[in-house]
Amino acid sequence: MIDYQYFQKSLNHLQAQFLNYQSLDPALPELMQEAVAESVIQRFEVCYDCLWKVLKRYLVEVLGIPEVPNSPKPIFRLAAENNLLPSAVERWLDYAEARTHTTHDYSGEKAKACLSLMGDFIRDATALYQLLSKQTEH
Repeated sequence: MIDYQYFQKSLNHLQAQFLNYQSLDPALPELMQEAVAESVIQRFEVCYDCLWKVLKRYLVEVLGIPEVPNSPKPIFRLAAENNLLPSAVERWLDYAEARTHTTHDYSGEKAKACLSLMGDFIRDATALYQLLSKQTEH
């Protein structure tokens, strides 16, 4: 039995902080704006890591696929082959690239690129959560 609780919690935290980021007062000091942006990226990293690991378990335990790779990109490709992804696999590979790029850099262009994907990532992650867990809300 797959426990989706951590995936759900990480997705909820990401969504809440992203909404906070979107509603920031532009008059706030730049340091405070950066701190909220960095928090969104950190929550994305946690949610992303949880998501692909749950997806791997689903492929093995529910679909019975015997040999599933232990890294996100091949798992996303395998999930796409099994019609599990709510959007094109290329978008999931973009999320993987964003995750790789933010590992040590929360500022500059890489951070902006990652933040620009958040709305889509949250929608896709929510749809995937609902599909895998059979829950209609997260």
